[in-house]
Amino acid sequence: MSPEVSSQVAPARVLLVGVDFGLPHFDQELEELGLLARSAGLDPVARLVCRRKVPDAALFVGSGKADEIAELASRQGAVEVLFDQTLSPAQQRNLERHLQLPVYDRTMLILEIFAQRARSYEGRLQVELARLQYLSTRLVRRWTHLERQRGGIGARGGPGERQIELDRRMIGETIKRTRERLVKVQRQRATQRRLRERRDTFCVSLVGYTNAGKSTLFNALVKAQAYAADQLFATLDTTTRRIYLGEGAGSASLSDTVGFIRDLPHGLIDAFRATLREAADADLLLHVVDAANPTYPEQIAQVQQVLAEIGAAQVAQILVFNKIDSLAADARPVAECDDYELDGRRLPRVFVSARTGEGLATLRGLLATNARAHALRHGQSGATALIE
Repeated sequence: MSPEVSSQVAPARVLLVGVDFGLPHFDQELEELGLLARSAGLDPVARLVCRRKVPDAALFVGSGKADEIAELASRQGAVEVLFDQTLSPAQQRNLERHLQLPVYDRTMLILEIFAQRARSYEGRLQVELARLQYLSTRLVRRWTHLERQRGGIGARGGPGERQIELDRRMIGETIKRTRERLVKVQRQRATQRRLRERRDTFCVSLVGYTNAGKSTLFNALVKAQAYAADQLFATLDTTTRRIYLGEGAGSASLSDTVGFIRDLPHGLIDAFRATLREAADADLLLHVVDAANPTYPEQIAQVQQVLAEIGAAQVAQILVFNKIDSLAADARPVAECDDYELDGRRLPRVFVSARTGEGLATLRGLLATNARAHALRHGQSGATALIE
């Protein structure tokens, strides 16, 4: 994957490819893949979508479609090809040989964005671990020196190790060292979390699909300056601040976490599990939804799936439908707050615009009600809970 480009260097031109296997919610326009590519500093110059019943074992798309991809890439001047699905190591290698171009899949693209955006020491370690685990299965792709090495002492006495075996052992040792460093950092985070629990702090975590406006909402609620931008995965590192909720409710701890996305690589979920524990250990989740995105029901489902994977499915939630300032006049909600049925549960829903401030007072009121309920459960004065 090309490195992040500077303003003086033109971004790499890439061809986007998606294969429709008849699964629901297939992105026919490859819009999300294009946003991911631009987030990585690439320039999508063409898109190609094809249909298949099952993936081709060798080339994923079949030889005829691979020829079409090569022709389109040459015509558009694309120097890389991005697939919207995950490719096997063999398929990736075969496609590169057939197309004579670097080929990357959705997983590698997301890993590249995470590598560019991670700022904290823990975040960089988590990304590095996920990248190493991904690349460990693809060592054969670019190596041409796979002949057996001669043995050391008694040079003719044994076949020695293949270069690929040396490479795998080296990357395995690096994975082990990275895991050890990550464990130390995670212990520190666990200690900080236990201190909050001893203080009976009411903990709230922002979760949601990437680019739903979590960081903008976080800044609006706590008057912070966390980085926020209209791009996928603008924020990777967890940021925590205190928020005052008024008389009788006191203060709460509010955390902004990494955004979720369709087909988030499992290696990233595993690597970021410690960071995502901010969501699993929270007393309340603010599930931020892009109300202006027509596919928001599917995005909500994707977030719920990831929450289930990290053990946060049963944490109380408030759905925060953000970006209502982007809705047409006839599509704007009548009330600022109502209920939303999700997986057999009726969850409170509040409509806000983090950019203009509309609805934030109502959201703060819901947070204060839940903070008072939390205080009551811990033997302090408070009101009844809005969410149980």
